Amino acid sequence: MRPRTDETDGERDGSDRFTEFMNQSAHRLYRVAYLLTGNHDQAEELTQSALVRTYTAWQRIRHDDEYAYARRILVNLHTDWWRGRLRWERPMPHPPDRPVLGDPTTAVVERHQVAAALQRLTRRERTVLVCRYFLDMSEHQTADELNIAVGTVKSSTARALSKLRIAPELSPDPAVGGPITEGAS
Repeated sequence: MRPRTDETDGERDGSDRFTEFMNQSAHRLYRVAYLLTGNHDQAEELTQSALVRTYTAWQRIRHDDEYAYARRILVNLHTDWWRGRLRWERPMPHPPDRPVLGDPTTAVVERHQVAAALQRLTRRERTVLVCRYFLDMSEHQTADELNIAVGTVKSSTARALSKLRIAPELSPDPAVGGPITEGAS
């Protein structure tokens, strides 16, 4: 005789599928959230909230498109946060929970400079760039994802890239304030 449990085999299978999905997708969702927010704490909160909402809708999700569903929730949560961010908890600077190991490498410095430059863009420009270039979505997919016109995707992308081209954080010239490359004095 099998031991009695409160969940049916179908619920257990759904939970197992969600756990597998979460293990495969959580880091990808976190990276998107970090690019949208530029803050590790907010990115973790956003990712966790998106996964919780995905789990509550798990039985209704088409299982050939789980990541897209979770990503859409993440982007919508970010939009909700942006619109009502004064109502949300705002993280304050605190000591890191991970020890700093040596000097940051060039890749880390560049990643922070790109994140800082992204934060100077408007919310829409940043979201469009993340969808287009980080998530490798087409203009039409981005428009569908964000519920905006394709022309808006094109113009937002052009404006954002134009701003990034002149961003001092990304300038190769140290006199302008960009990263100092090896051999520069």
